[in-house]
Amino acid sequence: MTRAIRLSRRLTGPLLGLCLAFAPAAEAGMAFIDSQIAAHPGKSGVYVLERGEEALLARAWLADHAQESIAVQYFIWSTDNIGILASEALLRAAERGVRVRVIVDDLLIDAPDASLLALARHPNIEIRIYNPQHSVGTPFHKRVLNVVTDFRGVNQRMHDKTFIVDGKIAITGGRNMADEYFDYDQDYNFRDRDALVLGRVVADMEASFDRFWESELAAGVEELYDGYGLLQKHVDVGDEEVRRIHDGLHAYAQSPENFGPEVRAALQSMPQAFPRLAEQVTWGSVEFISDIPGKNDSRFRLGGGGLTSEALANLVQSATRSIVIQSPYLVLSEEAKTLLREAIARGVRVRISTNSLASTDNLAAFGGYRRQRRELLRMGLEIFEYRPDPEVQRELMARSASADAAPPIFAIHAKTLVVDSATVYIGTFNLDPRSENLNTEVGVIAHDDRLARSVEVAIETDMQPSNSWNAAANPDRHVSFVKRARARFWQLMPIKPLL
Repeated sequence: MTRAIRLSRRLTGPLLGLCLAFAPAAEAGMAFIDSQIAAHPGKSGVYVLERGEEALLARAWLADHAQESIAVQYFIWSTDNIGILASEALLRAAERGVRVRVIVDDLLIDAPDASLLALARHPNIEIRIYNPQHSVGTPFHKRVLNVVTDFRGVNQRMHDKTFIVDGKIAITGGRNMADEYFDYDQDYNFRDRDALVLGRVVADMEASFDRFWESELAAGVEELYDGYGLLQKHVDVGDEEVRRIHDGLHAYAQSPENFGPEVRAALQSMPQAFPRLAEQVTWGSVEFISDIPGKNDSRFRLGGGGLTSEALANLVQSATRSIVIQSPYLVLSEEAKTLLREAIARGVRVRISTNSLASTDNLAAFGGYRRQRRELLRMGLEIFEYRPDPEVQRELMARSASADAAPPIFAIHAKTLVVDSATVYIGTFNLDPRSENLNTEVGVIAHDDRLARSVEVAIETDMQPSNSWNAAANPDRHVSFVKRARARFWQLMPIKPLL
């Protein structure tokens, strides 16, 4: 059973800065966006989405007010509450004539076969699966065969997250389409970060999306279920089942238990908040960086680098005073170590916010970090490991399931780099070999002192003792012996290129 969204009790205070700003009628809202773009010719606007609820409501408003097109890329699209509501929002957009294109990576998609097909059967919806060797249309024995015959191929994933509306406004950043990325999971939630962007840079985002859309690695859902035999599933849905699935999505979204009426009211009211949003958007020079489908030309090795790796390395090399990084996983390649050693040697202070053993969602990745933690500290890196119960959780989560319920574990998922308090990257790139060499990644780089400093302050808040432990003080002691033993097991595994 999926968990219900209940926003009504806490939809006030700081959240109003953006949530209620996205509220006028479609025509007025999009006209306002057009006027802002026209007032800043050749520039791009950025608004940072720090809270899960504002990130969700921004997406909801954009989906409801799209007039021509929606283009979406995600690494994870779950069939939990958030995933179902997002699917229904795209279906509603398609039903009013909006062209909807969706690319989802194959590795962790868990949607039922019939539901995927039913959505793809709508004349205005197209769904493609990136590198389908694991899940969609693939029986278990074919998946095993793929791992044996194309080990690098099955590990090369699309980690991109983009949400582009009408070619003029978009969202990119760390959040996948699942409960825990928007603060709605009752047991485990991520501290994440997105960037809402508009203006010139959106054209570059759309061009990147089109490259993936046309790539031979992206296969249409229908063709993945059309085959017969041992190597491919055959799935079909008739017109009646398509209607039943579509009607079921609409009924789910209309239920107050799943999407409260107060939330809908927030999305439909207070048009006067738009000018308030405009004051918070930073306009200037913004770059969109992205990898090509397939990441690089390597076919057998697990290395190879990529365009995002190169762009971020150049940012690190440009630092003269400070580097602040936030990444859920911290497994440095030899190349990354060299970059940071050189930065420290020229007097740059390097601080990193990452997960502790108590908060991490990935023991294998933490094992890789644990294996090199002492070396990284000796290099001069200042590392802060996030607590599972940070004080800042109360501010970032505008509501809780129950005042009496135990708070969920909170963990870092934001991927951010700030250089010299003047340039900021917000995107999907984790500080690990997988993002460097295997997964395709994206993100925006904004050159603005005020914006960069505001994000840096947010990360510095996460580094405070009430929110993080200093890595030099043995934070592993805060977890059980069993969990430490499991981390030690992964620490010994020779799998660094896959982390």
